[in-house]
Amino acid sequence: MNKGVFIAVISSIIIFLDYLTKKIIVAKIMLYESINVLPFLNIVHVQNRGAAFSILSNMGNKYFIGIYVIAIIAIVIYLSRLTKGLELIALSLILGGAVGNLIDRILIGKVTDFIDVFVGRWHWPAFNVADSALTIGIVLFLLANIKQEKETKETKE
Repeated sequence: MNKGVFIAVISSIIIFLDYLTKKIIVAKIMLYESINVLPFLNIVHVQNRGAAFSILSNMGNKYFIGIYVIAIIAIVIYLSRLTKGLELIALSLILGGAVGNLIDRILIGKVTDFIDVFVGRWHWPAFNVADSALTIGIVLFLLANIKQEKETKETKE
């Protein structure tokens, strides 16, 4: 498969799933409603004006749109230099997640979150499909770079 097609497919799947799940949540679940699914998982409907953990929520939507656009441009430039491997997958996931949340920022001025993971009274901040893709992509990117650094070090020895 062509590299560009691969990136487009992975990113598009994330963008589509993110958009679809957010639309379902907005249509079916009232704002701040919570539905228990598993002993450690709720489906909720919250709107996040800030970044992760709702930090910087007073910064304004234009600030976040600018950050997303700059990050997306940087990711696309980096992707253009890669040929294959785990980094390509990782950055395709990150790109899809960034575009997914950017769409929310542009269309509604905030991000719809709905996955609430918890243990007892401790709740991880609610997140969405785009956030999940971003997190998985970042972890894979770090692992790919750790592996590459290790291989480079072994080659030098």
